[in-house]
Amino acid sequence: MSSVNEKDTVVSDSEIAEKEEEKKAQTTSEAKEAPVIVIEPSRGWVSLQLAELWRYRELLYFLVWRDVKVRYKQTVLGAAWAIIQPFFTMVVFSLFFGKLAKIPSDGVPYPIFSYAALVPWTFFSSALSQSSNSLVGSANLITKVYFPRLVIPISSALSPLPDFAIAFAVLLGMMLYFGTYPTVAVVFLPLLILLALVTALGVGLWLSALNVQFRDVRYIVPFITQFWMFATPVAYPSSLLHGHWKLIYALNPMVGVIEGFRWALLGTKTAPGPMIIASSLAALFILVTGAYYFRRMEKTFADVV
Repeated sequence: MSSVNEKDTVVSDSEIAEKEEEKKAQTTSEAKEAPVIVIEPSRGWVSLQLAELWRYRELLYFLVWRDVKVRYKQTVLGAAWAIIQPFFTMVVFSLFFGKLAKIPSDGVPYPIFSYAALVPWTFFSSALSQSSNSLVGSANLITKVYFPRLVIPISSALSPLPDFAIAFAVLLGMMLYFGTYPTVAVVFLPLLILLALVTALGVGLWLSALNVQFRDVRYIVPFITQFWMFATPVAYPSSLLHGHWKLIYALNPMVGVIEGFRWALLGTKTAPGPMIIASSLAALFILVTGAYYFRRMEKTFADVV
């Protein structure tokens, strides 16, 4: 009886060993079939990897929707805040710059002159502010999940677009009230909005990467946007400048955006073609350099943020 039991035990052990070998072989074959993603730090003059960014476009849509949904959650006025800021700024500008300082407004009523500039400017400043702080605000996501980090500042720069649409609807209502109608140049508005977005994203890429290393950046951004607004023809026309100074002034990318908006919507006399070209080249330079700096610093984000 004992010999039979020993035989059964031996058989059972051998069967178990065979099953273990089969499991190992099956696991090995499955591992070979499964795709392997190797994450390596970037070296040298890195590429932007736009193809990888395109694969994560659904994540981009989700992050934009999340930012839009959360922005006015548990607020009393909700989306009305998209109108309040540019509208009351327009009232202040109209009082001090229009009535008291008598700043010229290129032949159109000063309230609509300033509001037509404040609508794209508010979009730009919001996109810049949110994108510059986007990496620090998404620290939990960055340290746990792999995805192209460019998705975060891009989604933050896109999220103010619904606010822009609301403020733009108010601008159209003001144009009807003042009896001002858009020109055929209104077809260029999408390109001008894109120019504002490219500028905000380019600067936001620089500042978001710097903000990970130096948290002082978040306190500097409000000063940058405030100074930038007064260096842009929001409260005054660029027609106060003459000759080659205009082209130098247009190296500020938002100059082309603001003057383009007024030209397309209000029919201001001088077509800002050269200014828009200069602003576009400057914005493209800011975007490309910002994107490459962002990609070079990307490998340190998860460790520092």
